[in-house]
Amino acid sequence: MLPARRSDPAATAAEIRSLCLMPWVATMLAIVAAGCTPDSVDARGTPSALANPGFAGTAPLQAVSQQEPLASVDQSLDDGRATAIVRATARVAPAVVSVNVIRTQQIRPRTVWERMYLPPGAEQRSAGFGSGVIVRDDGIVITNDHVITGASRIQVTLPGGRDAEAELVGSDPIADIAVLRILGEGLPVAPVGTAEGLMIGEWAIAIGNPLGNYVGDSEPTVTAGVVSAVNRNIAPTSDQEGFYFGMIQTDAAINPGNSGGALVNASGEVIGINASIISRSGGSEGLGFAIPIDRALQIADDFLQYGEVRRAFLGLEVEPVAADDWGRTRGVRVSRVASGSPADEAALELGDVLLRADGRALAGPLDWEGVLLDLRAGDPLTIDVEGQPRPLALEAVPFPSITASRVTLFRDIELITVTPQIQLERGLASDDGALIDGISEELARQLGLRRGDVIMQMNRTRIRSADDAATFFDSLQGEGRIVLYLERNGNYGTTNLYWRG
Repeated sequence: MLPARRSDPAATAAEIRSLCLMPWVATMLAIVAAGCTPDSVDARGTPSALANPGFAGTAPLQAVSQQEPLASVDQSLDDGRATAIVRATARVAPAVVSVNVIRTQQIRPRTVWERMYLPPGAEQRSAGFGSGVIVRDDGIVITNDHVITGASRIQVTLPGGRDAEAELVGSDPIADIAVLRILGEGLPVAPVGTAEGLMIGEWAIAIGNPLGNYVGDSEPTVTAGVVSAVNRNIAPTSDQEGFYFGMIQTDAAINPGNSGGALVNASGEVIGINASIISRSGGSEGLGFAIPIDRALQIADDFLQYGEVRRAFLGLEVEPVAADDWGRTRGVRVSRVASGSPADEAALELGDVLLRADGRALAGPLDWEGVLLDLRAGDPLTIDVEGQPRPLALEAVPFPSITASRVTLFRDIELITVTPQIQLERGLASDDGALIDGISEELARQLGLRRGDVIMQMNRTRIRSADDAATFFDSLQGEGRIVLYLERNGNYGTTNLYWRG
């Protein structure tokens, strides 16, 4: 019960001080700290914030005496934590899968003891894994060629743990892209963007499965970094196979098992397929590389429409120009032009130095190979030539061997005539002859011939075309030995055929 009020000023002040210290006003310590004066007590002896000039309105008292609901605080924290990386991951991660493979290979005995104890045809099985991205709702998955090479069985595991047997639609070792198909209802699909116009320094998110089946769940792993560079050409090291052209470089951690996974931008769109790292330790050192998604999708479309990758032909070869004192080069020099090719029709000549292709600087032959990798028949191409006032315009055409006429021998051998364009396309030393473009495995074993061999002569008869080879066999009578003079892999040799008419 509060004491009665008196008119004695000293007593009144004492009462006020005692009021300020009463336990039931412990929550008003902030007011005491600001100074508890007679003006801060109302007629009922209750401290009043309105009377204290140190407070503006009732807001401070409300902030002290009324707490914000916990649910609202949690929501505001969640909103702050949900960064662009979190949102981008949520869009793509459900469609990033684990690609598990089984490889089976025959065991070749290495010692006498192994020959004694290993049964004939003994096989060894090994497992491997990588990552992949579902890019279409009909179950099309893109991964790396090196993830599935030599696989006898491929299984895809979705982040939720669902397994699906995968069919290999096609694989392109040149670009290191493989296309798989899985069956299933309600498959998640990753939003796909483009690698065109990427900004150096913008966010890059790598999503994949570097741990494979070594952990108990199948959720992908997420790492973040930036786009470090674009259009990088990577020469193979002792641990790698093949070149990579026009790659996206990132410092987002890419580890073994991430191969085939997604490189994602801050908008939650796939911009690349993770493929390679440069590392001295074997783990990520901030030098990761991804294949532009535009290239991967183009290869997938080729396999789905034609069953093969249909790159295009321009009809020229290039070589590096002389380097400066620091080993730098600028441009590439034309070293060969095929007669009748698009390059020939555009009046390109030996010795011309090409500086840019479709606006992309050419520092060396690898840059030129990167241009050809993404070219398809019918695509236009502009080339800046040193010393010429305006760019030259070319239009790519199908490879000559695709459109060439074919001659069939023994129902199992397909021959095409070597022309200057086919010579350039296949890198042949011979400028004429009959090129074996197809042969059955059985006949290849029996005759010792291979796809890509060029028949240049049979006995004493010079073979300059596929028709010449067909005419020679049509004229044979009786039986006997035929000596074939061949070009194989740039070398010349002979092989014997035994003929019975």
